[in-house]
Amino acid sequence: MVWCFSLAILSLIFSQGAGGRGKSEVVSVVGRAGESAVLGCDLLPSAGRPPLHVIEWLRFGFLLPIFIQFGLYSPRVDPDYVGRVRLQKGASLQIEGLRAEDQGWYECRVLFLDQHSPEDDSANGSWVHLTVNSPPQFLETPPQVLEVQELEALTLRCVARGSPQPHVTWKLRGQDLGQGQGQMQVQNGTLWIQQVERSSSGIYTCQASSTEGSATHATQLLVLGPPVIMIPPKNSTVNASQDISLACRAEAYPANLTYRWFQDSINVFHISRLQSRVQILVDGSLWLQSAQPDDAGRYTCVPSNGLLHPPSASAYLTVLYPAQVTAMPPETPLPIGMRGVIRCPVRANPPLIFVSWTKDGKALQLDKFPGWSQGPEGSLVIALGNEDALGEYSCTPYNSLGTAGPSPVTRVLLKAPPAFLERPKEEYFQEVGRELLIPCSARGDPPPTVSWAKVGHGLQSQAQVDSNSSLILRPLTKEAHGRWECTASNAVAQVATSTNVYVLGTSPHVVTNVSVVPLPKSANVSWEPGFDGGYLQRFSIWYTPLAKRPDRAHHDWVSLAVPMGAAHLLVPGLQPHTQYQFSVLAQNKLGSGPFSKIVLSVPEGLPTTPAVPRLPLTEMPPLSSPRGLVAVRTPRGVLLHWDPPELVPKKLDGYILEGRQGSQTWEVLDQAVAGTEMQLLVPGLIKDVLYEFRLVALAGGYVSDPSNIANVSTSGLEVYPSRTQLPGLLPQPVLAGVLGGLCFLGVAVLVSILAACVTNQRRAARRRRKRLRQDPPLIFSPPQLSALLRNTSVDENYEWDSEFPGDTELLESLPLDLAGPRPLPEAEPDLGEKTPEECCLLNTAHAPDPEARCAALREEFLAFRRRRDATRAQLPAYRQPVPHPEQATLL
Repeated sequence: MVWCFSLAILSLIFSQGAGGRGKSEVVSVVGRAGESAVLGCDLLPSAGRPPLHVIEWLRFGFLLPIFIQFGLYSPRVDPDYVGRVRLQKGASLQIEGLRAEDQGWYECRVLFLDQHSPEDDSANGSWVHLTVNSPPQFLETPPQVLEVQELEALTLRCVARGSPQPHVTWKLRGQDLGQGQGQMQVQNGTLWIQQVERSSSGIYTCQASSTEGSATHATQLLVLGPPVIMIPPKNSTVNASQDISLACRAEAYPANLTYRWFQDSINVFHISRLQSRVQILVDGSLWLQSAQPDDAGRYTCVPSNGLLHPPSASAYLTVLYPAQVTAMPPETPLPIGMRGVIRCPVRANPPLIFVSWTKDGKALQLDKFPGWSQGPEGSLVIALGNEDALGEYSCTPYNSLGTAGPSPVTRVLLKAPPAFLERPKEEYFQEVGRELLIPCSARGDPPPTVSWAKVGHGLQSQAQVDSNSSLILRPLTKEAHGRWECTASNAVAQVATSTNVYVLGTSPHVVTNVSVVPLPKSANVSWEPGFDGGYLQRFSIWYTPLAKRPDRAHHDWVSLAVPMGAAHLLVPGLQPHTQYQFSVLAQNKLGSGPFSKIVLSVPEGLPTTPAVPRLPLTEMPPLSSPRGLVAVRTPRGVLLHWDPPELVPKKLDGYILEGRQGSQTWEVLDQAVAGTEMQLLVPGLIKDVLYEFRLVALAGGYVSDPSNIANVSTSGLEVYPSRTQLPGLLPQPVLAGVLGGLCFLGVAVLVSILAACVTNQRRAARRRRKRLRQDPPLIFSPPQLSALLRNTSVDENYEWDSEFPGDTELLESLPLDLAGPRPLPEAEPDLGEKTPEECCLLNTAHAPDPEARCAALREEFLAFRRRRDATRAQLPAYRQPVPHPEQATLL
């Protein structure tokens, strides 16, 4: 740019001079660096002796002339040109040893001392442009050897000059990098490496080129970093007692490498059995002598040079050896009366083929011991531990390489297995925050160890075990709800028992098994309810699209309430082909339970295919199960609500109600529930018990699947109706007490009836004997007459229409009147005495002839009426009997 600007100024000056006199011209001279060039000047006359003059050469940009010559005096020369300039052929200037900085504009002036005039100052002078061509030369280069830490950034800069201006390029290992690639960038002769890697190491060459030649500069880049494994170890197989070598070679800078070998994360020199048999060679290989079965495993090579994290490479060593017994115990305990196992601890490579056993020094024949067998690993399985199992046993294993020999002898002892002295109940109900003690104790030989664990979830922070092996939950929390298992184990066996803990007074537990079935623009969500915490629980479904709206920071969840007792719901109004998130939340009066796991589903679009044709009329669809069964606690008992089945092939005949306590078997409570019913009261439940109910629908010959299970707890229920429909749900002790009381009551009633009958018979017999010993009665009473009539009527042809109430009153009042002071009339006969005829009539009543008997009875009745009338006449006037008509009807 400066050169162009200077050239423009000089052109303007020369154009003006040329316009004035037309004598000055621009001359261009080209020379090469190190050589010489002549700058011509023709201002002196070519012939004759020139007048007295002064020669000056000026350079544009210099304050003073670079060369002045006057007569025979020594010239004045600029210090940069000393020894390199001289006049030649008049006023021409010769420059030797050209340099690149000599390039520029030069002006020649000749001043004639005797002819000087002001006009000559502007006309005298000649301009020459000197161009110096030079090959490229580097002004700035990186060092020849450069060390850089791995993962660091690096800049390599090359600056060159020359005429013409050279072009700078970079090469790596002889390949031109161009404008750069990947993490390398090249611009204006500068190379940038964003992150140095091990592959970045090598020789980088900077080259400056022009028409005058080229120049190169090389820099070797050394990357400081951890080693790189070039030859890793390989998996190897060797027979026992053979030597093996595992190769491992690495490269690194700096190359001060050290190698370490590990077997299963333990340094090989720290393993006593390997110390005398292993060596690490100079190239990093591991040399192992006389391989043994225990030498098999994973071997890891770790080279290091002290920088960053060293790499590692692993390989597996397999050792082949005959089957051998590792450690046979001297004694093997077996549980008495239970299944036992006599183990043969074997190791073999190749795998085990079979194991032979001896008992008391003789080959064991399993067919002579019923229930004995041999397991796949060679162990001896004894179905029942008894005296037949006592003895001394030895095993010999075999594989494809043979055997290492029999095992030492083990002596079998019979020990008592663990047995529970006290088992926990099947279920416990307790309110949250209180203390719950669950007993569990066992005995055995040796004494067993009793432990508790929650099935499926660990709860060790809350569970405590006292000295009697009882589980203490203090305080009882919601997390303690579930199944707990008590395990008793000793050296011979392990037994376990379990119980269910129901924690009441909590929020609902999380629902499980959430399922979403995609439908056109909707989804059917179903789930399995968790424990309700002792209160009625409700459910709600929450859903939202998986992709949130761009203008919202969070998802917009929408909730739908679920009808009471339902465990499924159809979610409508969904966008087709959009992924949704679904979750179910349970709530009761104490609060909300945790959300269920989120389930993803994509609703379908509207169907484009034709609808599936309906089934022929001859094909009847199956009967679906009742829907939405829910149990509600009321003062009258537990009330069940449900909806009828959706699919009914014909008229619904009815339902069968089933129930159970906890995990017990299902019992039929009512098998005649009408098909029109949609609710049912279940009376007779027990307090503080968790019940489960379900329904089965009946229609024609079809039986549906069971409905959903409705559970209800009777904790806190104050009114309990009489037990009429749930015999299967009472605990066995209570049921036995009720049945025993009923049986005792029945026997007591029966004995009382029999005693009364015997007493009445004896009393009647005494009366008959007393009546026979006494005289005949004076008054024939109506009741006696009735008895006589009933007893003497053999074929019962007569029947009285009246019981003669007036006669009864008469007879009752008669003794009172006779006991008074009033004397009887003497003229009246004794009415109580019977005439001989009447006595005869009584005697003839026992005649065998029926007609005679009837006649005798008629006569006796007429005699009785006569005596009655006579007796009434003797009564006072104030005691008149009320007449009662009576008659005998002949059948």
